[in-house]
Amino acid sequence: MKGDIEKRDEPLLLIGDRLSIGTLLRVFRFKIVVTWTLTTLETAMLAFFPLLMGRSIDGLLGDEYTAFYQLIAAMAVLIVVATGRRVYDTRAYGSMRVALGRAQAHRAGEEAVSVTNARVLMGRELVDFLEEEAPLSITGLIQVVVAIAVLFSFHGLLALAASIAAAVMLGIYGLSARRFFTLNSDLNEQTEAQVATLESRDLSKVTAHLVGLRRHEVRLSDTESVVYALIFIALLTMLGFNLWFAATQTGATPGEIFSIVTYSYEFIQMSVILPMALQNLTRLAEITERINKARPAT
Repeated sequence: MKGDIEKRDEPLLLIGDRLSIGTLLRVFRFKIVVTWTLTTLETAMLAFFPLLMGRSIDGLLGDEYTAFYQLIAAMAVLIVVATGRRVYDTRAYGSMRVALGRAQAHRAGEEAVSVTNARVLMGRELVDFLEEEAPLSITGLIQVVVAIAVLFSFHGLLALAASIAAAVMLGIYGLSARRFFTLNSDLNEQTEAQVATLESRDLSKVTAHLVGLRRHEVRLSDTESVVYALIFIALLTMLGFNLWFAATQTGATPGEIFSIVTYSYEFIQMSVILPMALQNLTRLAEITERINKARPAT
């Protein structure tokens, strides 16, 4: 009975389906629409919190509590939405991992177990992206748009500074995308050989394999470090400008300055999520190619 229920609740990936994020979005579209809708609602509420807090500050300083009560009500609704989304997410994405792992095991054929094992683990990253990075990217995109809109409502130059920083950030990542793909390919190639290397029980081979993993990880990490250093230079320059401009050029109230600085800082936090998501998509593009090609055991 339990097995029958699981089969009805968990759509199966078809034998001919390409194992990819697109296929998961198609087969599990209802589950994903529900969880991403809840994510969008949660994010939209969070995005307006700094504005509500800024208004609450100004209101409380003037012995006016309306904005403060609105903030408390928004917090209560947010708790309900956020809790419900997390409860649903665990079950929805768990079903996707089961279906994807089942499909990979079915298609393994004569591949070496070490290769199948590595690719099953890699395949789970597709679901991890939909569960973690994709909602986080939605969150980041919504909050970036809201931040620019709110900053524009205070002064156009504040929004312009944020927009320029975002453009510079995406340009920096775009120039490094191909290198990220190559480095992830090298790392995944090394990972596929891990089980076979360990089964050999040859200490020299195991050591060489682990050193190879470290080498690929270091190269990937070094590239990330340079890229994100350049990105943070652009974003922190924007934050410094907006802080100076809000405090000295706009005549803003304390609550308004708080909102401007908070939205500028959140813009930095959320903006960094977007190139991280693009980097993960680059890695997943390489993984998708890898798990969809047959490699018989030799």
